[in-house]
Amino acid sequence: MNFDFLHQLQVPTSSINSPSNRFNSSTPSSSSISNYLSTQLSSTINFQLIFFGFSPLVLLPYLSTMVQVVSSNSLLLLPALLFMVLQPYWATAEVTYNVVNLGAKGDGRTDSTKAFLNAWAAACASASPATIYAPPGRYLLRNAVFRGCNNHAITFKIDATLVAPSDYRVIGNAHNWLEFQEVTGVSIIGGVLDGQGTGLWACKKSGKRCPSGATTLGLTRSNNILVRGLTSLNSQMFHIVINGCHNVKLQGVTVSASGQSPNTDGIHVQLSSGVMILDTHIKTGDDCVSIGPGATNLWIENVACGPGHGISIGSLAKDLKEEGVQNVTVKAVTFIGTQNGVRIKSWARPSNGFVKHVVFQHIGMANVQHPIVIDQNYCPRHKNCPGKASGVKVSDVTYEDIHGTSESEVAMRFECSSKYPCRGIKLKDVKLTYRNKAPQSTCAHAGGTASGFIEPASCL
Repeated sequence: MNFDFLHQLQVPTSSINSPSNRFNSSTPSSSSISNYLSTQLSSTINFQLIFFGFSPLVLLPYLSTMVQVVSSNSLLLLPALLFMVLQPYWATAEVTYNVVNLGAKGDGRTDSTKAFLNAWAAACASASPATIYAPPGRYLLRNAVFRGCNNHAITFKIDATLVAPSDYRVIGNAHNWLEFQEVTGVSIIGGVLDGQGTGLWACKKSGKRCPSGATTLGLTRSNNILVRGLTSLNSQMFHIVINGCHNVKLQGVTVSASGQSPNTDGIHVQLSSGVMILDTHIKTGDDCVSIGPGATNLWIENVACGPGHGISIGSLAKDLKEEGVQNVTVKAVTFIGTQNGVRIKSWARPSNGFVKHVVFQHIGMANVQHPIVIDQNYCPRHKNCPGKASGVKVSDVTYEDIHGTSESEVAMRFECSSKYPCRGIKLKDVKLTYRNKAPQSTCAHAGGTASGFIEPASCL
């Protein structure tokens, strides 16, 4: 049945509960009840059914029959009877769009981009909560942007692998392979995103001229997002980027790429607030989690990292005018064989940026090259380094219950800005070892306190 005309129906709010629509004190007849129901259907019931995608007109015969069997002494039963009639419609309100029914083929070879975009358009047009379903298979997708719409309850349920083109040049110059832009209330559940990035990594390693590469999943200027049970495999560049978003929860996510894969940060967060990263496993060739300018109220808990470059705030001071980073908690994280553990890094150049109110707590290190680092002279290739004093102000950073093994003799390094020394660094119960002996710590322009057992010995 075609319900396209429903958008023209409106609720006449002026008639709702108006005296002319109320029953008088006398006992109503069946005909008066019928007239009343007809009036109310056009004002109140209409709205509820339109919201769930059904025409109230289909109910009129049933309601008319129902009214005839309601005695004058049973008027109070009408709400219950109405609920019994309407409840089946409510129960079936959510709609599902199977991408296969819209032309997608799970053979790994047929371009299914249009089918996924059509499913998104249909979900956006729905007045009901909608699910886009990808059944088992391998679906080839080119770069696709899923833009915001009026439906704020869309779920991507993926029981499949979405695969990027094997020729890295097809999406290599796109900023994102898959992007959700300016959306609200989207959930992405399950599935594998295979970026097929190995060809691009090889190109970059060869020194040839190559595309920069695409981020596998971009969440841009979006709100109230859930990503659960998703796997990102072999991204060309960053795996997941959260940029300009509010209230994003990533849970049970797996990131997997070679430890030698270039610029493949696992999860990058910037210009976003209220982001949670929980119960996640990350193996990659760059930072497991990188935290950029403007990240606030970020919570990271129960994450396993390695191989990779650790969890890093920064690099900062790329620009003179830059948003600060604050209220970050990194808790119950394990680093295994990583280049770094917990790190704050900024370039040695002027900036109005800052880092404050950061907690690293209950952290395990296993054979980590540099477990604890603040580096405000960051210059990874040691070429064309700014050579100035970093303008980023670092303060109120706590390291608590950090233990494990370091692969370098200097297990704790605080190399802060000469112009804006680090303030309020707190060490509490830190125990790191290097080849079964106590490692060292080094400090430059760093101030703070230490309490509990501290090894290496504090240099603050």
